[in-house]
Amino acid sequence: MYPGLPPRLRPFTELDIVCGVDEAGRGPLAGPVFAAAVILDPLRPIEGLRDSKKLSEARRDQLAPLIREHALAWAIAECSCEEIDSINILQATMLAMRRAVEALHTLPTLALIDGNRCPQMDVRAHAIVEGDDKVNAISAASILAKTARDAALVRLHDLYPQYGFDQHKGYGTALHLERLRLHGPSPAHRRSFAPVRNMLQVDLFAELIEA
Repeated sequence: MYPGLPPRLRPFTELDIVCGVDEAGRGPLAGPVFAAAVILDPLRPIEGLRDSKKLSEARRDQLAPLIREHALAWAIAECSCEEIDSINILQATMLAMRRAVEALHTLPTLALIDGNRCPQMDVRAHAIVEGDDKVNAISAASILAKTARDAALVRLHDLYPQYGFDQHKGYGTALHLERLRLHGPSPAHRRSFAPVRNMLQVDLFAELIEA
């Protein structure tokens, strides 16, 4: 359950109900930020859990349904582009994490958060740097958040196929930036992020010149 977390560093006891929490999508220029919370069942272990970024897409897609089937509880939440632009990406990530924990049908007594800070919530929380590769429950949350977000970006591709969201998943790749310059920002883009914000400023300047 906690392969990279020695007993002396565990901020909980055997009586605690522990959930792992992680996010996906802080860095992209488009789409929501997602978070997941997972309470694993020690009687139904899942082989191969680790940081979702270190797994292939095919392997993540294999593990995600196993996590949903075998976990004692799991939940996925998100913060929209509008929320990200309103409260900034860090606060939106914290809010998505809190929403995921609060959506669990089993109330945990402790949330183990990947990273170096915790969202404000009623459940006791503890941050673990690189927790997605140290704690199986966080690894599971990482996989659920990543696969849910990737699926959301594929759906965005159906709405805005000109941007290639199904290929880059909203990240600032050369292809994405090229399509952004060609078509301008879509409603799915994060207007507070520099490449999108700069593009909007250029468009506004061009409109003023034409006027």
